[in-house]
Amino acid sequence: MWISVKIAQYIAEKGGPCKVIQAPFAVYIANDEHNYVEPDVVVICDRDKLDERGCHGAPDWVIEIVSLSSKYMDYVRKLALYQRTGVREYWLVDLIGKCITVYGMEKKEGPEVHSFSDKVRAGIYEDFFIDFGEYEFVDFSTK
Repeated sequence: MWISVKIAQYIAEKGGPCKVIQAPFAVYIANDEHNYVEPDVVVICDRDKLDERGCHGAPDWVIEIVSLSSKYMDYVRKLALYQRTGVREYWLVDLIGKCITVYGMEKKEGPEVHSFSDKVRAGIYEDFFIDFGEYEFVDFSTK
C-alpha cells in the first residue's frame, strides 16, 4: 500500500492522466476476456483501457510484491507475459531477497537491482523516485 500511495501522491501533484490501482484488480493484458492477472500495483496512463471490469491491455507500470509462494510466477511467468504484451516497466519488490528488480522493458539493457535502502527512479517518469530507505520493511527471511 505504501508504494501505491507514493505513486498516487506524485500523480496528484503533477496532474497527469495516469491512475494508480492496487490489487485486487483484473488486468486483461492480452485483451482476452477469460484470462487475466491481478498485479499488486499498476499504473495506467491510457484511461481508455479502463472499464468496470478492469484494465484491457498492458498497463504502463506493474509492481509485484514477491513472496516465497509467488516467486516463480513473478520472476518467470509474469515477467515473460509483461515483456510480450507491452508493459513499459516492471518492478519486483522481493521481500525475501530484500531487493527491488526493475525491468525497463523499452530499454535493451538487463534489469537493475536495488537494495531496500536505495532511491529508485521510476522509468515512466523523469523526476519521480521512490526512497525505499524511508520505509521499514518486515524481515521475512526468518519467517
